[in-house]
Amino acid sequence: MKLGTCYFPEHWPQEMWAEDVRRMREMGLSLVRIGEFAWSRIEPEPGRFEWEWLDRAIDTLAAEGLRIILCTPTATPPKWLVDRMPDMLAVDAEGRPRRFGSRRHYCFSHQGYRAQSRRIITALAKRYGRHDAIVAWQTDNEYGCHDTVLSFSDSAAAGFRVWCLNRYGTIEALNEAWGNVFWSMEYASFEAIDPPNLTVTEANPAHWLDYRRFASDEVVRFNREQADILRELSPDRDITHNFMGFFTEFDHHAVGRDLDVATWDSYPLGFLEQFWFDDATKRAYLRQGHPDIAAFHHDLYRGTTAGGRWAVMEQQPGPVNWARFNPAPLPGMVALWTLEAYAHGAEFVGYFRWRQAPFAQEQMHAGLLRPDSSEAEAAPEARAAAKALDTLGEAEPVKAQAALVFSYEAAWVCGIQPQAKSFRYLELVFEWYSALRRQGLDVDIVSPQADLSRYAMVLVPSLPILPGGFVERLSKLTAPILIGPRTGSKTASFAIPDELAPGELRALMPLTVTRVESLRDGVRLEAGDGSIARWREDVETSEMAELSASTGGVVYRRARTRYIAGWPDARLLDQLVARMAREAGVALTTLPEGLRLRRTARHLLAFNYCDTPINTAGIGPGAPLIGKTVIPPAGYAVWRRP
Repeated sequence: MKLGTCYFPEHWPQEMWAEDVRRMREMGLSLVRIGEFAWSRIEPEPGRFEWEWLDRAIDTLAAEGLRIILCTPTATPPKWLVDRMPDMLAVDAEGRPRRFGSRRHYCFSHQGYRAQSRRIITALAKRYGRHDAIVAWQTDNEYGCHDTVLSFSDSAAAGFRVWCLNRYGTIEALNEAWGNVFWSMEYASFEAIDPPNLTVTEANPAHWLDYRRFASDEVVRFNREQADILRELSPDRDITHNFMGFFTEFDHHAVGRDLDVATWDSYPLGFLEQFWFDDATKRAYLRQGHPDIAAFHHDLYRGTTAGGRWAVMEQQPGPVNWARFNPAPLPGMVALWTLEAYAHGAEFVGYFRWRQAPFAQEQMHAGLLRPDSSEAEAAPEARAAAKALDTLGEAEPVKAQAALVFSYEAAWVCGIQPQAKSFRYLELVFEWYSALRRQGLDVDIVSPQADLSRYAMVLVPSLPILPGGFVERLSKLTAPILIGPRTGSKTASFAIPDELAPGELRALMPLTVTRVESLRDGVRLEAGDGSIARWREDVETSEMAELSASTGGVVYRRARTRYIAGWPDARLLDQLVARMAREAGVALTTLPEGLRLRRTARHLLAFNYCDTPINTAGIGPGAPLIGKTVIPPAGYAVWRRP
């Protein structure tokens, strides 16, 4: 696995570049990302390109033997372009333009901007596409960041009408699919359809779902346009995009079909602070991040490309600038995060950023260097990680024991009609993932279209809309299957199935969900050795046995398939995972709180996310190759596997 950094040569005097590059190499770095926000320096005026500075930056990096990921600069179009095409701006749900002055100020549906995007990428690729130092291209930067997937502009409205025409063919078919007879919402033509914002009360959920599908497709098309140009003009270079954490606004599997390598931006402390975790968890893992945040995304994004290739484009090296609170990592965490990415099969980890900026929006975001060029706390940890990687060599992958099925469409459905303030699809999936990791299992997070036949266990936390062929593929499995609430509860047009939930899954699970209820925060219903909260379903069945009779039934089983008719707590999930593992012949490892494992073909790696030492005696085979049996806080140990 290579180590790298994100560098902004346009931020620094050219006299500093050679010394920066020398220090990068000395630190053990070999890969550098540049250019993602540089459009105004590349083309300061329409049609006038200034290549000299970028030529020199690339040549300076290449002279030291560093390899380059060059970015397309379309995330930050220059002011002159916005002035020429003011309607290229996205419009928010309240009808307000998302104006110039920060970044991501464009609408994916604006055809004029799409043409400008193709133009600047063509110019870049013609100049640098065959440069020996360029090994990869990053398209744009963090699609959708700052809530920019959904736009309600005139361009988006026009694009959506065409999308609906292509999907339904006739306005009668659309009215039928959306159930527009309800509240007299029927349309006479596709031209009459608007985006689903600014309505008096909630818009039709089927309308919202199709708008989300359309918006996701626009991201896919925008990315594909860039990838097509780069493949033509810069052959034999990888194409990537840097996805974000806990982000579901577009279908990453669809974007991933046009990428060689999926990358993501890893900020475990910021994500812990910004998302649903309770105060006790945030205090316990304040400086480490939750033990499963980074791993969850490693396994998720590995599943978005056909070849399973992935990497970390941006790794948090210190305090960030964008969370509600921004603590510093515990000493050792930057190295731990790096080695955990290695254990999950990353091709590289890039630290964001090389030097902390002394100006503008990100001046409080730490880097490997401080603004005065002295080394920040993460620099020696990068060296330590590089030394460990030299010892370990290549991380040959192993087959994960468990598959966790993840659907972006499921996230949209649950978000459009949650029926409970606390029903968050991402949180449900994350809790199921954590249950597998707590017992020492390796996990692949896969799409509903993935081949599931190679796994010893298959878990489906929730899948309201069942894709074609999914039930048939499940029925052919011999592995134990665990299916969660709301699965099969909606048709493709966001209606309740005629036969009620779980719809087509009845062939595998002969039961009927007759009623659902959502529960207030703090309400828990006992369910055998655990409990459920947030969501509960009434189930009728004569062919599936209840595993827990409490609260009128929670877990039902037939042969190898189990169904949870509610939101399970950690105790219930742990119990179910353990039973499935025994049936599948999969060995479990009881782990102390905060310890996590990951296997490669040759090594077993353990990571201590606690702020206290953990004794791993009996967990690893003999004495560690790296580290000690008692792992210190924010430490790791590596054993050679037999």
